[in-house]
Amino acid sequence: MEKRSTKNRKVGIGKKDLVYVGLDVHKRSIYAAVRVNGVEEATRSLPAKAEAVVKFLKRYRPGLRRVVYEAGPTGYGLARHLKTEGIPVEVLAPGNIPRVPGAKAKSDRLDCRKLAEEAENNRRLKPVAIPTQEEEAQRQLIRLRNQVVEQKRRAKQRIKSLFLQYGLTEPEGLESWSLGALAWMRSLKLSLELRFVLDSLLGDLAHWEGQLKRVNGRLREIMKSKEHQKQVRILRSHPGVGEVTASQVLMELYQPRRFENAKQVASYVGLAPRVRQSGETRKEGPLQKAGKEALRATLVESAWAWVRRDPKGARIFRRLARNTGNGNKAIVGVARRMLVHLWTMLVKNQMYETTA
Repeated sequence: MEKRSTKNRKVGIGKKDLVYVGLDVHKRSIYAAVRVNGVEEATRSLPAKAEAVVKFLKRYRPGLRRVVYEAGPTGYGLARHLKTEGIPVEVLAPGNIPRVPGAKAKSDRLDCRKLAEEAENNRRLKPVAIPTQEEEAQRQLIRLRNQVVEQKRRAKQRIKSLFLQYGLTEPEGLESWSLGALAWMRSLKLSLELRFVLDSLLGDLAHWEGQLKRVNGRLREIMKSKEHQKQVRILRSHPGVGEVTASQVLMELYQPRRFENAKQVASYVGLAPRVRQSGETRKEGPLQKAGKEALRATLVESAWAWVRRDPKGARIFRRLARNTGNGNKAIVGVARRMLVHLWTMLVKNQMYETTA
């Protein structure tokens, strides 16, 4: 443990004091730095328990203005507990915290001190929304689905790679992975070793298909709940939006009213381009490397369906294609427009407007 102070404090913290706390949260420990009236008061190493943080902050409560920590793998349990105790806690996105260029020294103590300084001096730091326990669990479910879909894709790729490596002829229907193609592969005559390998790979594929079926079933149950029924109906009124897109949007854009404008929503998902402007010159670059990759990919896929099914989507695509000269850029622009539509529909509680 370590404590640093510029003076011996004989009296307690009062309401007129200004107290800011930075926390560096890890699996086994939490480092806390406290600043009081512009001076570093103390740094402590605490057990990784919310109760320990509440106990440590007890003497600072009268003047406590802001407690911050970075979002990370430990989730939002600490923030929810501190909120129930009436502590003004904020969770910050790591990418939004200013970094000192060229800084080489790094430790948990230095990190919590830096966070305390930012909490005190940087009023423009915008915290991320703290999901409820249910919202966080549902978001984890949709992310589990994304992981299962990726594992299924990899299983298919390994099977195709095996056929390519040994010069085996791919069966008809392999592109769609039809039942006939799978049956043909199971009956294919191979050496004992290759037969064992192919059977193992086919078993992996069957496993991930079963897992995906289970996850999709659970998602449907959640989407049919009273909590989500109306929201799903609103989202699916938009052409190109199916149950997967609707569930991803709902679970990733939890608390949609936390976004102030369309730009924030696009940036959150990762559909906002980099913009460089100097004087009258304005250039849009590639997408920012941030956001929700799986949701972004789903929206692009849904955007193609919107373009095919709705004249409004087709008009937007044609205009963007003319302006950019690139179909891929145009469809990303359509996906961004679709995202904004869906967010607006949720906030305003209204169905998709077919005219415009």
